[in-house]
Amino acid sequence: MGKPKGELLVGGKPILHYLLERLSWPGPTMLVTAPGREHPPAWQRFSSEVVDPTAGAGPLRGILTALENAKSELVIVTPVDMPLVERSQLEWLAGQIGDSLGVMTSRGETIEPFPSALKTIARDVIRQQLESGRGGIGRLTKLPQFRAVAAPSIWNESVWTNLNTVDDLDRLSS
Repeated sequence: MGKPKGELLVGGKPILHYLLERLSWPGPTMLVTAPGREHPPAWQRFSSEVVDPTAGAGPLRGILTALENAKSELVIVTPVDMPLVERSQLEWLAGQIGDSLGVMTSRGETIEPFPSALKTIARDVIRQQLESGRGGIGRLTKLPQFRAVAAPSIWNESVWTNLNTVDDLDRLSS
């Protein structure tokens, strides 16, 4: 992308502003940033910002940071580079967690790790996964406490839009 994704603009707005405005989340919001990438544009719009203690350890480390700092029993995770996720999808995921420690979606045989919903008590299992070198988020669904549920067929395909290239960003902005 040529710069950190937290510095991208969507529709002339910082991507974090765009995301929060789009989601209109009713509860507290937490931004997890990497060391050296603190305070991206519009970070102040979040209820809190926490900095991952380990640089370059991947998304699962960021999720652990969120779980370690959460003030609620449930954490809904959506990444900055999936700007077309909707609030209704996050609410649906929260409703799917049941007795699981965490839930994510699947599309056919493909596990979609984001967005996801996790109970804060999942932090110990996630910490163990990271310490043992099994840091992939989708791999959590191989554990009995986590599961993937089929994404509803009514979800628009755009929810899976992931900004990985400048072309992806251009298509979103056009």
